[in-house]
Amino acid sequence: MNLANKLTIFRIILVPIMVIIPYLGIEGTCFGVPIAFLIMNVIFIIASITDKLDGYIARSRQQVTTFGKFLDPLADKILVLSAMLVLVEYGHLPAWIPIIVLTREFIVSGYRLVAVEKGGKVIAASVWGKLKTVTQMVAIIGAFLDTHAFGTFISGGLTGWELFINAFVTIMMVIQTIATIFSGYDYLKGSKELLK
Repeated sequence: MNLANKLTIFRIILVPIMVIIPYLGIEGTCFGVPIAFLIMNVIFIIASITDKLDGYIARSRQQVTTFGKFLDPLADKILVLSAMLVLVEYGHLPAWIPIIVLTREFIVSGYRLVAVEKGGKVIAASVWGKLKTVTQMVAIIGAFLDTHAFGTFISGGLTGWELFINAFVTIMMVIQTIATIFSGYDYLKGSKELLK
């Protein structure tokens, strides 16, 4: 097993570690943010870095494998959706956001499986797909630092850093949701021959 695939597996292993942090009874805050959330954020950031690193290593060393092609996008989905579900559980994120992300991933993954079976071409990531990936990562990192629910800044009452981070996270989550929908649409549009 090459280094790129090991990094992908490492990313998957980080997910359950991230998810159990809130149940370890870690108390206290740092800059007003619960320490447990800061630890989860660090784990998420490390996992996100391995996402970029494993792809770069695989391409630069010409070590792209079928196993890697299968596992890398799967690891990304597990990481993003796990982080979003933790945020839903703690009231930082409404459930409709990960539902949209999950629906898009199921549809696209289903099409990819059919495309492989039918010998169809792999559809390259669109601008929407790249925007989705970047805004998802940024929004989740920000959400772990936000101590208020999604969209709280709209009702007022927040000032300073709390106002900024809540507005930033809310806007980034909305952008990533829009990008998720359009990237899914782009993928289906590119697969219309397969659908026929």
